[in-house]
Amino acid sequence: MPAEPLLAVRGLCKQFGGVVATDEVNLDVREGEIHALIGPNGAGKTSLIAQLSGSLKPDRGRLLLAGRDITDLSQHRRVRLGLARSYQITRLFKSFSVLDNLALAVQARSGSSLSFWRAVARETALFDEARVVLDDIGLAARADSPAGSLSHGEQRALEVGLALATRPRLLLLDEPMAGTGPQESARMIELIARLRGRTTLLLVEHDVDAVFRLADRVSVLVSGRVIASGDPQAVRSDPAVITAYLGDEVHR
Repeated sequence: MPAEPLLAVRGLCKQFGGVVATDEVNLDVREGEIHALIGPNGAGKTSLIAQLSGSLKPDRGRLLLAGRDITDLSQHRRVRLGLARSYQITRLFKSFSVLDNLALAVQARSGSSLSFWRAVARETALFDEARVVLDDIGLAARADSPAGSLSHGEQRALEVGLALATRPRLLLLDEPMAGTGPQESARMIELIARLRGRTTLLLVEHDVDAVFRLADRVSVLVSGRVIASGDPQAVRSDPAVITAYLGDEVHR
């Protein structure tokens, strides 16, 4: 009998006036996998991620995290249960150092008030944990740099680090390589690959080559509906996927 999925999406629907964003979406994300969600612009990917994270309420449908119904839970409570979205956990404090940003994220997970920052700054364990995340995201050399001085790609990596500091069971990554150059994209791909097996990832990304290198499974969203889901090679050769989205990509 197959193991229960970590995330189960059942019949998720969202409509804005006459525009259907998600249309009876069913999706399973298994524990420990990198699951990629791809599709053309306007397919409903961002709306789906927003509903998963809790920033957008679905019109109907259910969301289950490790068997628990989280459909009506706030973003904050979802984070507490282990569901994090890379750029929604917190905004970067650009005048603070990279290390301080991560320490604040660790502190927020513990539930202590930011008004006690001066006292918390003396807590060695908090900064030790922040440094572990700093190593994970490849920014150890920039620990003391203001977050605002980082390149775009480094800031995206730091945003992933802020989410990792919440110790998520499931991490939603919405186009982490958007706006990055080839070298920064390569570093993000390496970062995502290092996370394999350490946390479950749902990755939304337009870089098809990166997706098919990284993903254990791929789902394709077109016009708000999942038209295919499964092994990357099977999805890549699916005639409906080729017609709706990949086109000549399969021949590259």
